[in-house]
Parts: sequence; structure tokens; C-alpha cells
Amino acid sequence: MTDPARRRLGATDLETPPLVLGGNVFGWTIDRAQSFRILDAFVDLGGTMIDTADVYSAWVDGHRGGESETILGEWLRQSGKRHHVLIATKVGMLPGAGGEKLAPDRIAAAAEASLARLGSDHIDLYYAHQDDEDTPQAEYLAAFGRLIDAGKVRVLGASNFHAMRLKSALDLATAEGLPRFHALQPEYNLVSRRKYEGELQNLSVEHNIGVAPYYGLAAGFLTGKYRSTEDLGKSVRGGGMAKLLEGKGKPMLAAMDAVAAETGATLPQIALAWLAAQEGVVAPIASATSVPQLEELVGSWQLRLTGDQLARLTDAGA
Repeated sequence: MTDPARRRLGATDLETPPLVLGGNVFGWTIDRAQSFRILDAFVDLGGTMIDTADVYSAWVDGHRGGESETILGEWLRQSGKRHHVLIATKVGMLPGAGGEKLAPDRIAAAAEASLARLGSDHIDLYYAHQDDEDTPQAEYLAAFGRLIDAGKVRVLGASNFHAMRLKSALDLATAEGLPRFHALQPEYNLVSRRKYEGELQNLSVEHNIGVAPYYGLAAGFLTGKYRSTEDLGKSVRGGGMAKLLEGKGKPMLAAMDAVAAETGATLPQIALAWLAAQEGVVAPIASATSVPQLEELVGSWQLRLTGDQLARLTDAGA
């Protein structure tokens, strides 16, 4: 595989090929050894950015959060590859010392905990995992600013923010000399577009905010795994696919099948390549549970869909 062209994340100096590796599976659906294999392969293939969060995977029985960061930190120490990768993590969903959400004391405590688990002296991209309307934006932006001033965080991002709240944070940063969000992580894929397209997308483009969407494969639907009601039992996620099958899901899979026949690409590659071609998007996030699966996802780097193919896919999900 040829070296992937890297894209700059908004107005920052962070660069990534058009795929960010999702770390939500580390310590959840794959163990430490398999996580290490995937991380090694990702770097060998030319990947640079790994996305995790302090809350991963607190939803699992017996877990408390921090499991993904812990495994990633162990890999960083064992591999010696900290300077080869960019680490993105998040604060705001895991309660703990200092309070909840984006309370300033919570941000400070959570950052220290993440740095300790990662075994790193800095976080390259630190996301507010969700908005916090109970904490004044000036207060949480100032708290993030103290981390930047201390050299513990390089760049700030916002995840799951509505356009109005993202704009108010940007305006406040300009007016009061506070740090601003340079990255955005929304839910966005071929069959889930309303949370990004329109006002939020326009705002991101206007302010040169780099977008790294999550759920790029719609929790597995866009792999083509779920094509009938009989397929819904294939995984624990199957129950959530029924609405897609009843709605725009089948027309979308048909459009993707046609593009696959034209290009020889797989459906996951097509879904990710479509995302990477959308205005404002720097790199979609996707997780892998095996090295062959990772290699398939990375194949999207080389896929260039034509204008006609992009339009047909867009229309199928409208």
C-alpha cells in the first residue's frame, strides 16, 4: 500500500490520513494482546491518530472506565511509539473526582487520570465528550486553557455539540481570549446525516474546524451484514438495525452494492470514502477487532469515488 496522504486537522498542526483508529474496543470486545496487534498494524500501515475516551468502557459489567486508555498506555510504553502517533481522548461523560461533566475541577482531575493511564505527559487532542449546560462555557474553556498552558494538552475538540452551543463557545473564545475548539466529533454516516449536515457543517467549514465523525459504519449496518429481519440476530447490535431496514437502509445498501460492483471496493471502504469526501470532514473514525478488518478499513484511503458515485450514495440516504 502506498503511503497515505495526510490531512491537516483544521487550523492545527495535527495531521492524519483519512481514517482515525477508534479505541472503544480496547479491553471491551478485544483483549490486550489483540489490541496491541491492531495498534502495531495501524502504525505500520501509516496511521497516525488513535481515538479513545476516559469513559471507555464503563458500560461493561465490572468496568469503571479507563480500560481503553490503560491498554493504549501499555502499548505506548511497550512499543516505544508515542512519538509516532497522535492520541485523542475525551472528558465529560465519566463522573469522578472534581464533579461531573465539564466542571473545571472535573476537567483537571480527569486529564491527570487520563495522562497517568496513557503514560504520557500530554494529550494531542482533548475533546469535551458532550456539552455541559450547567457549567458556564467560559469556565470550562478556561479550565481547558490551563491544561494547554501547562503543556498537558495541545488541541481542543468538541464532541456531540449542537451548532448553537459550538458557535457560542467559538464566539466566547474570540471575545475573551479563551482557547477555542479546533476539532469536532459528531455522529455522521450515510444513513445518519441530520446531526451534522446543515448548520453544524456550515459552521465547521466557516471556522476551519476539522471534523472526525464517529459511527462511520452506522454500528455495522453499512458493512452489509444486516440485509433482512433474519440477519438482526447476528449480533447484540442487530436489534437497533430494524428501523434502518424499514427506512432508508435497503435503498442505501443497493446503491452501495452498485458502487462496489463498479469499483471492486467493499461496503465499509465505500462508506468511509464517502465520509472522507464530505465538506469539512478530515477523517472518519472506525474501530477494528482484527488485523484483516483493519486492513480492509485502511483500504478506504486509496478509494476515490467519482462525482456521480458520491451523488448516488448521497441521494440514496436523503
